[in-house]
Amino acid sequence: MPQIQLLDQQTIDKIAAGEVVERPSSVVKELVENAIDAKATAITVEIKEGGISFIRITDNGCGIEKEQIPLAFLRHSTSKIKHVEDLLNISSLGFRGEALSSIAAVAQVELITKTYGDLTGIRYVIEGSKEITNEEVGAPEGTTFLVKNLFYNTPVRRKFLKTAQTEGGYIADLMERMALSHPEVSFKFINSGQTKLHTSGNGNKKDLVYHVYGRDITSSLIQIDQKTELFEVTGFIGKPNVSRGNRNYENYFINGRYIKSALLSKAIEEGYKGFMMQHQYPFCVLYIQINSELIDVNVHPTKMELRFTQNETIYKSLYEIIKNALSHREFIPQVPVSDEKKQCEVRPEVKTAPEPFEVRRLNDVRKAVSVDSPYERKYPERIHENTNYQSAPVQNSSVSANRVFERLAKDKNESFKPKQTVIAATKEIVSNECVPGEAQKPVYEQQQLDTDFLTEDARKQHKIIGQLFDTYWLVEYEEKLFIIDQHAAHEKVLYEKTMEKLKEKSFTSQTVSPPIILTLNHEETEMLEKYKKELTSFGYEIEPFGGKEYAITAIPADFSDVDMKSMFIDMLDDFTNIGGAQAPVMIMEKVASMSCKAAVKGHSRISTQEASHLIDTLLTLENPYQCPHGRPTIIAMSKFEIEKKFKRIV
Repeated sequence: MPQIQLLDQQTIDKIAAGEVVERPSSVVKELVENAIDAKATAITVEIKEGGISFIRITDNGCGIEKEQIPLAFLRHSTSKIKHVEDLLNISSLGFRGEALSSIAAVAQVELITKTYGDLTGIRYVIEGSKEITNEEVGAPEGTTFLVKNLFYNTPVRRKFLKTAQTEGGYIADLMERMALSHPEVSFKFINSGQTKLHTSGNGNKKDLVYHVYGRDITSSLIQIDQKTELFEVTGFIGKPNVSRGNRNYENYFINGRYIKSALLSKAIEEGYKGFMMQHQYPFCVLYIQINSELIDVNVHPTKMELRFTQNETIYKSLYEIIKNALSHREFIPQVPVSDEKKQCEVRPEVKTAPEPFEVRRLNDVRKAVSVDSPYERKYPERIHENTNYQSAPVQNSSVSANRVFERLAKDKNESFKPKQTVIAATKEIVSNECVPGEAQKPVYEQQQLDTDFLTEDARKQHKIIGQLFDTYWLVEYEEKLFIIDQHAAHEKVLYEKTMEKLKEKSFTSQTVSPPIILTLNHEETEMLEKYKKELTSFGYEIEPFGGKEYAITAIPADFSDVDMKSMFIDMLDDFTNIGGAQAPVMIMEKVASMSCKAAVKGHSRISTQEASHLIDTLLTLENPYQCPHGRPTIIAMSKFEIEKKFKRIV
């Protein structure tokens, strides 16, 4: 029978460290919070190899007295609380006394500290919970921690760390949030000899947002300053046009502590409901001051979560603050006119929830890259390999509808296609344009129409009647009326052209002057570096522009009418949710999205000649009857059905 025994202290410390020290960023978080608690006004964090081999944290705080240094590295030793009642009124960031003990258990730690009144400082070295050195040295006032070789004595834990770049990114993200949470403290972050962040500590919150997130987001902020019975909230929220595909840009600080809370996230996102498209998340930097008796921060080893005693009231109050701040404001985006000769009316594009045929489209895309697909048998090369493309400089980043359709006419291939199935609309015609809110399911009756509408011979007999609602083209052929959605049709043409170029590896790009400047966070930067080869193969040229800025100097040639800035950010956001094996599929899905945005919109008048070119190009496609999102490009009404509606046939 197994014997029950007490674990030795070294094993206990390593187990406890597993709860507090998960990765290098955990070490930085605990030591920076201790520096803030020590009333430091300047904190410098330096790392090498993502913090795995070297972390140095220096502050100008009050320091640690000589006699208390060995005691500070014991478990549950703290100066923040004395009695259990103190847990109900915690004003410091740290309080459990686990940080130094846990870090010293799994790393080689050197401490140099000096208090304001002492003449000399103390150098203290501890490795694997064992004291090595305790001696007097000359030192400036404050504290310096050197943490080397994290998890050197627990190789299994070290094996599960990610790459140095990724671990360094976690620390960079943490330092940005630390700087945002305490604008009165000057933070400096150095990664492998390069200064990545340096704040002034002047207390200006808007300056910090500009420093961390860049000019574009800072120019789209709404200030918040409200006080309720339970809490006071200040800070900024972003206008609805500032959105991301994940919650990384939601920042809220409770009494100076950065935390994650499902309650607060839900309140903020519900406040944006009706102002932002589905599956997008807002930007916010909110500072919430609340009575510490109403919260419990002692619920998580890393103190990243807390509990509220009055959930419903706090939720409702924050929701109303966000909702009221967004209401009664003008959020009409300014659309610059870059081509005076452009004849199409410029309208802001409305985003929607996924279309009803989205699943079918995704399955088709995945089949396109499967090993057993006809494409793979014909083109055995990997579809995401880098390709050579020619650079075709242009003077403007937008192309008129006339030029778009001229290219279509030039590129069309007059090849015969067999008879296909067209959807016959007998109940209702529904626009393929985006509709706010949830996608509505059109009412269609599926009929097998034996038609050769898009064959070369039939094309000569088409009679284009005209354009309906500046969106639909009416074409008479034999005893049927065909209705073509110009947006969906053009979208399909652009998608097929892009897929063909993907097969042939013949992408072309066009230079952008001036270049498009992006401000990327560490996750977006990591995705850019990881998939830069695939992006280059599509015709993008991206160069570092200093700091967090990147310049897009060239874009795919066929997508000059797209808001490439938001498109590129959305693409990188999506990449964070996929693995390496899925990358080609995701890139192809983004191609479909780009086709949608580059296509001529509904409510845009085009000429009969341009419509004729569009139909000619549709003729060359293998499946011209659905757009990349799975919605119909063409519907038909028979003469019989029309006469029946007019009671000519009973």
